[in-house]
Amino acid sequence: MLGRIRKFSSSIYSKVFLFIVAIPFVFWGMGDLFSGGNQNTIVKIGKEKVHTQDFISYLRMKSLTTNELNDSQIIKQLLYSFIGERLILKEIDDLDLRLSDNSLAKLIKSQKLFEKDGKFSRTEYEKFLLQNNFNAVFFEQKIIYEEKRKQLFSFLSGGIMPSSFLINKMYDDVNQKRKIEYFNLENIIKNKYTFSEKEIKNYYDEKKENFSEIYKSFEYIKLDPNILSGTTEFNDSYFKKIDEIEDLVAQGKDLDFILKKFDLKNPKKISINITGESKSFEENKNFPKQLVQKVFEADEIEPTVLTEIENDFFIFEVKNTENIQKNLNDKNVKEEIIESLKAKTKRKFVVNLIDKINKDEFNKDSFDELVNKNKIEAKKIKIEGRNDNKILEEGIVNQIYGYGEKRVIVVTDIGLSEVFLVYINDIENVKINENSGDNEKYFTLSKDKIVNRLYNTYDTYLKNKYEININYKALDGIQNYIR
Repeated sequence: MLGRIRKFSSSIYSKVFLFIVAIPFVFWGMGDLFSGGNQNTIVKIGKEKVHTQDFISYLRMKSLTTNELNDSQIIKQLLYSFIGERLILKEIDDLDLRLSDNSLAKLIKSQKLFEKDGKFSRTEYEKFLLQNNFNAVFFEQKIIYEEKRKQLFSFLSGGIMPSSFLINKMYDDVNQKRKIEYFNLENIIKNKYTFSEKEIKNYYDEKKENFSEIYKSFEYIKLDPNILSGTTEFNDSYFKKIDEIEDLVAQGKDLDFILKKFDLKNPKKISINITGESKSFEENKNFPKQLVQKVFEADEIEPTVLTEIENDFFIFEVKNTENIQKNLNDKNVKEEIIESLKAKTKRKFVVNLIDKINKDEFNKDSFDELVNKNKIEAKKIKIEGRNDNKILEEGIVNQIYGYGEKRVIVVTDIGLSEVFLVYINDIENVKINENSGDNEKYFTLSKDKIVNRLYNTYDTYLKNKYEININYKALDGIQNYIR
C-alpha cells in the first residue's frame, strides 16, 4: 500500500491533499472584532461566519504531530492557510468556475495509477480508494476543487508572456560578471580586541545573572537483571518486577521505598549540570548522556522517575536543585566574557562603518586609505555570476550583486563571523543567446517573477474586497481542545 501511496504522491492529484495556497494570505493584517465570548465562529469573511468546527476538521486532516499541536504559531499559520482556502472558494463561486462530470471523468481516467493493461480500470480506482480509506465523493470533490483552483490561477496569470527585455534582464541579473576588491575586516578589528581586567569585571557585574548554572543532585541505579531477578537474562521475572516498580512510581512511592522493597543497594549519588558536568566541571564519563536530559525534564512534584535508555532501565530521584553562581576566576566564564566583548566590538565597528558609507562619508579613497594604514592586502577577483562560490560563499556573493558599480559596501554572513569590505570596481553585463538552451529557463524564471508580483497584487485586491476578522478567543479555545 505504501508503494501505491508514493506513486499517487507524484501525480497531479496529490495536490488535492496538500491544500497549498499560492497567494501569501499570511501577510495580511487581520483584525479581531470579537469582543464577546462567542466560541462557535472562528472567523468572519465579509458577512460569512465560518464555524469553529470547520477549522477543527481542517486540522484533523493535517495529521499533526504532538509537538505541532502544541505550537501556537503553527496553528495560527494553519488558520491563515484555512482562511486562504475559503477565500479561493469564494472567488471560484464569484467567477462561476465549473468542471463538468465528463471533464472530471477524463481527469481520473488519465491517471496511470488507475490503469490495468494500458487502460483505465474501475477496479483499480476503487481498490485505491479502499486501500487509502478515501470516500469516492470526498476524493472527487477535492479533485474538482483543485481543478477549479487551477482555473482561477490560470485566469489570473495564464496569458502572461515576458518580453525579450525582461528575459535578458533576468539572465543578466544572474550571470553578469563583477570585478571586485575586498578584504576581511577581521584583519583590522582584531587589533581592537584588547580588554582590561576592569572591562571584563564590569561586563561580569552587569551580566552576572547570565553566569549562573543549574545543578541537580540525585540518586540513581541501573536496574540490571542480576540485581532484580538474580540472573543475567531479561526474562519474565525481570519484566514483572520492572512493571511493579513502574506501578509504585505511578503511586508516588519514593526511591528509598523502592530500594528497600526490592533489596536494592548502593545507589549512585551525583550532582550535574545540563551538559553532564559535575560542579568541579569534570565530565562524568560513566554517566549515560541520555539520562542527563531525563533528569532535567523531571517534574519537581514527581521527582522519582523510571526510564528506559537503549534497552536498559534506570530509576532515579532528584534530591536537590541548585542555581550556582559562577565565579569570575572561572576560566570558562572569562573566556565567554572575552568572546562577548569581541562580538560587541565587532558589531560597533561594522555599524559605524556602514553608517559612514550610507552618509557618503566613506568612498574608494577611504577604502584604499584603510588598506594602506593597516598594511593589509585587498584581493582583486572576478565573480562569474551569482552562482560563483569558488572564493566567496553564495550568501556573500548575492549581497554583492545587490549593489551597483563603483560602490563600497559591507557584506557579512548571518552570524557576523565573516565580514568583508568590498569595492565593486566593474560590472560586465551579459546578453542571452536566444538559440541556447538557457532561453527557455530564463523565460520561465521571468514569467514566474511577473506571476508572483501579480499574485501579490491579487492578494491586496482580496484584502480590500473582503473584511476578515479572526476570533482569537475561539482560536485559544481550539488550541486547548486539541492538545
